[in-house]
Amino acid sequence: MSLLPYALSRTALFSLDAETAHELTIDTLARLQNTPAQCLWAQKRVDDPVTVAGLRFPNRIGLAAGLDKNGRAIDGFGAMGFGFVEVGTVTPKAQPGNPKPRMFRLPSAEALINRMGFNNDGLEAFVANVQRSRSFRKKGGILGLNIGKNAVTPIENAVDDYLIALAGVYPHADYVTVNISSPNTKNLRALQSDEALDALLGALTARQRELMDLHQRRVPLFLKIAPDLDEAQIAVIAATLQKHRLDGVIATNTTLSREAVKGLRHAEETGGLSGRPVQEASNKVIRALRSHLGPNFPIIGAGGVMSGADACAKLAAGADLVQVYTGLIYRGPELVREAAQAMAARA
Repeated sequence: MSLLPYALSRTALFSLDAETAHELTIDTLARLQNTPAQCLWAQKRVDDPVTVAGLRFPNRIGLAAGLDKNGRAIDGFGAMGFGFVEVGTVTPKAQPGNPKPRMFRLPSAEALINRMGFNNDGLEAFVANVQRSRSFRKKGGILGLNIGKNAVTPIENAVDDYLIALAGVYPHADYVTVNISSPNTKNLRALQSDEALDALLGALTARQRELMDLHQRRVPLFLKIAPDLDEAQIAVIAATLQKHRLDGVIATNTTLSREAVKGLRHAEETGGLSGRPVQEASNKVIRALRSHLGPNFPIIGAGGVMSGADACAKLAAGADLVQVYTGLIYRGPELVREAAQAMAARA
């Protein structure tokens, strides 16, 4: 994802520390998107339309939130052939995130560990970036905006942050994702517990109805959950999603487990593990959600998609759509087309 074929670009990027390479990639895409130079990574989008949560997705492969936290390179990523792009997580106020270093590669496991901590420029800058994007949505791409709470906001006041963020992004989103599953903001995952989740989703869906009346359009609301959940926890989350008539769920975020990477360099770093090691944990959660939610509730599968076969495994587990993040870092734009083609052939 630079001015060289990705195999060569990756060698150069992997010679840098992970966060520097990440920032360089975003800067390059943001600077060159919608210019003639975009042809260096652009690919024709695979046509495989599907309607999920009332939205028509051009194909089933999407970019997961976290890679483009500030929404700076929506059109650049969209040019890789994604049917949908999700950006964020954005918090109401700008925040620096956790101290550096906070992102680590585990190449032999095709994995990353990060403890970024929702570092972002805040809601106002985020919305301005979203408004500047143009070509991806003009060509039918679907845009998801992912929201979270500020680190300094006490967990008992978390709902306030989510309501502020929802109101701010609602007019500009095709769908909104509520992120309560990052392991890198203190106590955030406590919002997945039954009473806290019930209160949060009740408040958010009430605000969603108000915003629908205000803006005369309905924007679907998705919840992003963790892979580190047992069957009973998944059952409670599924019941709460249905109670509040949420529009969909994204499974899953990163894992705290290190079972699959024991002994590897950086394996004991604090943070969320993504990539191939989270693949089966994610699929297990998807299967459980599908069994509890029935055949028609929208599920987006994320976690460990490193190939077209992996994307199809998410569909087989019960997902309707699939997102990539770490796989894109290891495989480059080729993965987008491979996954889209594989899912189109399977469908």
